[in-house]
Amino acid sequence: MNNKEKTRQMVTVSMLGAITIVLGLTPMGYIPLGLINITTMHIPVIIAAILEGPVVGGLVGLIFGLSSLANAMLRPGPISFVFYNPLISIFPRILIGVFSGLTFRYLKNKKTSNIRYVSLGLWILLTVFLFYLVYSNISNKANILQIVLSIIFEIIAMIMLYLTFKNKNSNLSVAITSFVGTMTNTLFVMGFIYLFYAEKYVTSLGISTDLARSTIFGAIITNGLPEAIMSIVMVSAIIKAYKKK
Repeated sequence: MNNKEKTRQMVTVSMLGAITIVLGLTPMGYIPLGLINITTMHIPVIIAAILEGPVVGGLVGLIFGLSSLANAMLRPGPISFVFYNPLISIFPRILIGVFSGLTFRYLKNKKTSNIRYVSLGLWILLTVFLFYLVYSNISNKANILQIVLSIIFEIIAMIMLYLTFKNKNSNLSVAITSFVGTMTNTLFVMGFIYLFYAEKYVTSLGISTDLARSTIFGAIITNGLPEAIMSIVMVSAIIKAYKKK
């Protein structure tokens, strides 16, 4: 690796790490969309992994994890205690970058006759899901911010669907990488919470300890999957714009 590549990677770590910290310290790290709330702090980690590989992705993930630990200590809430454990606040965030980087490295040169159709199908599903969010927000009279944000993401998904159909160059590798990165975060964080703090966690939320398993693992579906979908939309759009520059 030459000095130019090392410098580029250091700049990538610095820039995307800083963005991750800003997201964690501001409302931009948690986007309300009405039915769901979307966490965005892991997105710079996935982008770093796609652009520069698993090592750089892991370093940005480390910054994410350290900021998560610091945020839990500086702004404690009812469940902040679980993030005092580095296995929950730091380790899964490093794995986001590592797994995302390895996934994209494996998929980026894979070409099959069916990959474009799978990608189109994925974007159709995302577009339908986001349309439902827009419809639900409007019909339930959600606040204007939720409605506007859900419409913006719907427009992005429609644009990505059109570009995938028109250009015939599938972005499935980016979509799958985004999904893997998001679910790595969700599965490891919630899994370790269940392993170490299940009863204490649900008690802090005012939920019966008998519902610990269903509450914690239910979050993988109710939060993890929507976050993965939004990650696919945002990361795909950002990577496509980056490659066009």
